[in-house]
Amino acid sequence: MKERKVVEIEERIPKLKERRKQRTNRRLILYVSVFFTLMLLIIYFQSSFSQVQQVEVQGNAYASSDWIIEESQLLNEVSMWNIGESEVIERVSQHQAIDGVDVSRQWMNTIVLDINEYERIAYFHNGDSYFPVLETGEIYSEDGTEGITPYDAPILRDFEDEDIRTRMVTQLGQTPSEIRQRMSDIFLDPVENDSSRLTILMNDGFIVSSTVSNFADRISSYPSVVEQLDPDEAGIVHMRMNPYFESFEINEEEDDLESEG
Repeated sequence: MKERKVVEIEERIPKLKERRKQRTNRRLILYVSVFFTLMLLIIYFQSSFSQVQQVEVQGNAYASSDWIIEESQLLNEVSMWNIGESEVIERVSQHQAIDGVDVSRQWMNTIVLDINEYERIAYFHNGDSYFPVLETGEIYSEDGTEGITPYDAPILRDFEDEDIRTRMVTQLGQTPSEIRQRMSDIFLDPVENDSSRLTILMNDGFIVSSTVSNFADRISSYPSVVEQLDPDEAGIVHMRMNPYFESFEINEEEDDLESEG
């Protein structure tokens, strides 16, 4: 029995040595891998490879991409892992048209700035130019806006009075977009007893008479009112406390009768 045990142990010794050698090799490979990984990380963070190399801007219509990139200061040897997101947002949000910014990392050295601009409520007509009016009430008149053609919001005409214009923009902001998009031109058309009376040309061919005060509430029933009207009959839709339709044909008949009388 003793001889058999001795033989078995002698046979197992080479295998045990081989296993120890394999474990030692694996440890050595692990240590070397960790060492080189740490070295690569140190080199990466100490080199320009860890800095922002590219800034992509999206979502902006009015604010210039070049302006946004310059104000972000992200290309001034800024680390990808310490970009100062809140400071970037604060700097870029100083632009008149920008409401907010989302900052995100893409790949190893690219930053994406997703711009959220204030909504265009209307366009302000001034001479031969149209300037976007933002939901803040401000007229956006930076370089490059003079050649804009209004297409997605009504045009404010004759709104030189800043106070009335601001009130009107506030009301438009409270007006459902589907109604706002049905408006073509909004004229400030003051009369003796109402300095903020409005005459509105609608895209469906009707003319609306209203006033700035509580305009959003007054115009809210417009779709249901015009559904009951003959689209081929020209006239004015008075959107006040009690909406009613005034036909041009009736006025013409009354004028004819007066002239005959």
